[in-house]
Amino acid sequence: MSGMKTVVMVIAQKEFRDEEYLRPREAFEKAGFMVRVASGTPGDCTGKFGLKAKADMAVGALKARDFDAVAFIGGAGCKGFWDDAACHAAARDALSLGRIVAAICSAPVILAHAGLLDGKRATCFPGDAEELRKCGARYTGEAVTSDGLLITGNGPDAAAAFGDTIVKALA
Repeated sequence: MSGMKTVVMVIAQKEFRDEEYLRPREAFEKAGFMVRVASGTPGDCTGKFGLKAKADMAVGALKARDFDAVAFIGGAGCKGFWDDAACHAAARDALSLGRIVAAICSAPVILAHAGLLDGKRATCFPGDAEELRKCGARYTGEAVTSDGLLITGNGPDAAAAFGDTIVKALA
């Protein structure tokens, strides 16, 4: 790999949150990062408001050593990843290799269910806060919360700040 940082964005095939994908992606590209997109399977994905995106790979094909950060994007569709073994493995492997692991909106529940938020400060979509608490997370309610290599955001309004926080963490 070159010296260029690589961020993998994990989105649902359907109903990912458009701005939670777009705003961070813009921040990553502006910073000169390579962006890859993963989903349940490679191919076309559609956001809640009709945004089209293409997944380069399946989440199960992610190799943590090949990227610097993984960002799980929210929206109703990400709830299908809450208990997804491939998503949990990707997040755990990335963290074990010292990579940034990020999630926004409902997606921090993926990290919680993977066992990564126990005792950690985290935020998420307010309606999902109880899921984080059940898994031992210290819910902050902040727009964006960082705890070590973990970065969480609370929803669409925090999308730009979420992207900027990941960029700063990789700088």
